[in-house]
Amino acid sequence: MRDDVQIGPTPGLAMALLPLLATTAILILQFFIFSDFTPHIPLAFGIMICALCGRIRGVPWQKMEASMLEVVKLGMPAIFILLAVGMVIGTWILSGTVPTLMYYGFQLVSPSYFLVATCVISALVSLATGTSWGTVGTLGLALMGIGEGLGIPMYLTGGALVSGAFFGDKMSPLSETTNLTPAVCETDLWSHIRSMMATTVPAMIVALVLYLWLGTSYGGQLERSTDIATFRQALDDTFTLSWVTLIPPFVVIGLALAKFPPFPTIFTGAAIGGLVAIGVQGETVHAVFDAMQNGFSSDTGNPAIDALLSSGGVLSMTWVVTLTFFALGFAGMLEAYGTVDAIIKQLMRLIKGRFSLVATSSGTTLAVSTIIGDVYTTLVLPGRLLKGQYQAMGYKTSTLSRTIEDNGTLSSPLIPWNMGGGFVSSTIGVPTLAYAPFAFACWLSPLFGLLWALTGRFIPRESPESAAENSPHTPQNNYSSQPTS
Repeated sequence: MRDDVQIGPTPGLAMALLPLLATTAILILQFFIFSDFTPHIPLAFGIMICALCGRIRGVPWQKMEASMLEVVKLGMPAIFILLAVGMVIGTWILSGTVPTLMYYGFQLVSPSYFLVATCVISALVSLATGTSWGTVGTLGLALMGIGEGLGIPMYLTGGALVSGAFFGDKMSPLSETTNLTPAVCETDLWSHIRSMMATTVPAMIVALVLYLWLGTSYGGQLERSTDIATFRQALDDTFTLSWVTLIPPFVVIGLALAKFPPFPTIFTGAAIGGLVAIGVQGETVHAVFDAMQNGFSSDTGNPAIDALLSSGGVLSMTWVVTLTFFALGFAGMLEAYGTVDAIIKQLMRLIKGRFSLVATSSGTTLAVSTIIGDVYTTLVLPGRLLKGQYQAMGYKTSTLSRTIEDNGTLSSPLIPWNMGGGFVSSTIGVPTLAYAPFAFACWLSPLFGLLWALTGRFIPRESPESAAENSPHTPQNNYSSQPTS
């Protein structure tokens, strides 16, 4: 770890782990004793435990705080995107965009193929836009409503939605995580994407087969045509449904394909949604601003639809945004105190060959994702810490970047206290642990990564010249709290 990140000498292993273990104990108390999956206060206690341990070692709070705030900066792009997504959800419901997708989706989608269609459609939208959160918060709401109308359990629809949305996000060259991870691991974007195909494509194929099999159980649900008709009638009575309401998503897709930055792209989608709400639904400017700030409150008379469409707004993102601050703050304190450096030194002893190298990378990434709960920290820490080991052993760092995304980006929506899990659960109204087992592509992809590490397939080596140039005499520990470009 760099001297300008860690403050003072590295503490002994027991002392280094103390803040992490104490915070983990508080998290366990919160989750399993209190049955409350909100990690904010335990993480706040974790920050203060780190500060107390640092003070015992003679490190003043001001220095620890400065390091903490440096790491918090990593989450600022994600926070602004989250706030923009909240605005999009509000205006796209107000404008009739999401209701229109639901209305025609009820008519076009067969229950037998609905889960497959949900996975594929959400994957394509995320691939085109580069945002899984945007897909879940807009198209995802429509798909959840369609699934509800077809009589398919919401946890199954949520699993298929998450599989597709996070697959597309992970493979999209427009995604921030897809750009950040190779930059951290010092490989190029397209090598990173090609490497990810080895694990993500077979995982998605298996997932689609499973969704097709599960969907056959609901092939007889067309008898619920009365319920579907009721759903459609409620939407038709409340909103003006028109092709014009589909303009906002096409604008967002176009801007994303033109490689506009994520925040301006998503905010523009929210603004266009507001204009459509005024022009088509007859709403006022104040109503648009209110939807962007506080979200939309549905009153169709159908409780199921009202539950799905009462969503969005900047304030709806408060849970995830505050979690991001606490998670990154805790990560920064752990880095400054020396916990991360002490753990990595122990991990290096486990690496004996190809499989242990990939397995250690997988385990480290998954551990950070589980403990810290922030996807950006999850992508940065393992990449900077393990990059030198791949170079020392002569393997291309594209394997490391793939492993980090497999276990970091795709685990994010499966952990209740993670940013991804918190956002998805609060948006679609399904507990994380309910849909996670059915998000097949998310947890199959890391397993394929371990399979290829075991067999030696899709684990490319550097050329002898490159390996000689990159390899140090001893394994490197190249941690940096900031991504490199």
